[in-house]
Amino acid sequence: MSDVAKVKGNPITPAGYAAMRARYDVLLGEERPKIVDIVSWAAGNGDRSENGDYIYGRKRLREIDRELAHLSRRMKSARVVDPADQPDKGRVFFGAKVTIADEDDEHRTVTIVGDDEADASVSRIGWGSPLARALRGAAAGDLRTVRLPSGEKEWEIMDISYD
Repeated sequence: MSDVAKVKGNPITPAGYAAMRARYDVLLGEERPKIVDIVSWAAGNGDRSENGDYIYGRKRLREIDRELAHLSRRMKSARVVDPADQPDKGRVFFGAKVTIADEDDEHRTVTIVGDDEADASVSRIGWGSPLARALRGAAAGDLRTVRLPSGEKEWEIMDISYD
């Protein structure tokens, strides 16, 4: 099995990492300096106990700093994996776009991405999700059972592609 096939750590696609980095840069370079200016201006207006700009600004500054710390930790632990580099494109690994069918022959297409870039509304599921874990290593035609809170569900892998 190649290094790409057995992803360790916090895998993320190049696009996902770029989006995370862009969010970090906007927070650090644009949003935080604006809030610091507002807080500085509001602090110079005297009584801070009833100064809405000061109180809101400090609260927003703490939120930004928390998000910056979170993004920094996630970027440090990230392992950028390009799905195009997957040598075995006949099996489901990180970055695969997989069409699956359930017992009722309802088809669903999901893309397996890093947990930080998962978005169910656009069918992007995290590498660590129960469905992604069940699909790992499967080939077209394989059946996989997924344990969900509502019970077990069986899926058949119909198609696998890597964009």
